[in-house]
Amino acid sequence: MRRIVLVHGAATGPGVWATTAAALRGTVEVLCPDRPQSGDLGAEIAFLAPLCDGAFVIGVSGGATLGLELAARGVPIEGAVLHEPAAGSLAPGLLDHVAEGLATGGVRGFGTALYGPAWNPSLTTATLETVAGEFAMFGAFEPAPLGDAAARVTLTVGEHSPPSRHRSVRALCEHLGTRQRVLPGVGHAAHLENGAALAELAQRP
Repeated sequence: MRRIVLVHGAATGPGVWATTAAALRGTVEVLCPDRPQSGDLGAEIAFLAPLCDGAFVIGVSGGATLGLELAARGVPIEGAVLHEPAAGSLAPGLLDHVAEGLATGGVRGFGTALYGPAWNPSLTTATLETVAGEFAMFGAFEPAPLGDAAARVTLTVGEHSPPSRHRSVRALCEHLGTRQRVLPGVGHAAHLENGAALAELAQRP
C-alpha cells in the first residue's frame, strides 16, 4: 500500500494532522510520527528517514523544512508536498516576527506568531526549551540541492500568507527547481485551516 508520512513542525505534534489524515485514510497508509524535537537536524533526519523511505511526504513549516532536507540527503521519497519551508539566506528576516513572539511570549507567543489564530497551546506539549531549540535549528537551515528529487517535490504557499512568504517560496522554487502551487483560502497553518487540500495534492500532486 502507498505510504504517506505527515511531518509536523515546531510547537505542534501529530494531532495537528487530524483533518489531513482523515482525508487520506482508507486509500493509503498514513503515518503521523511524533518527532524527537531534538533541535538537531541530523537527529531529526535519522528518525524520519526510515519512515519516509519510499513514502510520499507532506510537511508544513518546520515539517516542510525537514522534507527538503530528507530529499537533499538522498532519502528515496516518492514525492513531497511541502508548505512554506524555511528558506535560509534566500529570505533574510522571514522569521523575525517569530523570534520576537518567542522572546516576549514563550511557547504561546511563538505558536501564535508563526501559525496565526488557527494555532492553540493544546496542539503541543513542547517546553520553551524545546521550542527554542527547534527554532534555532530551523533558523540555521540552508536549502541544499535536491538532485533528481526536485521534479517530485511541490512547494506550496498560502493564498493569505504575507508577501514575504510568497517571495520565500518563489525563491526556493527557483533555487531548487521545484514546482510551486498556491493553496487557496489558507495562510501558514495550512494543515489547521484546510488539511484536506494538502491531502488532495498528495493524491494528485
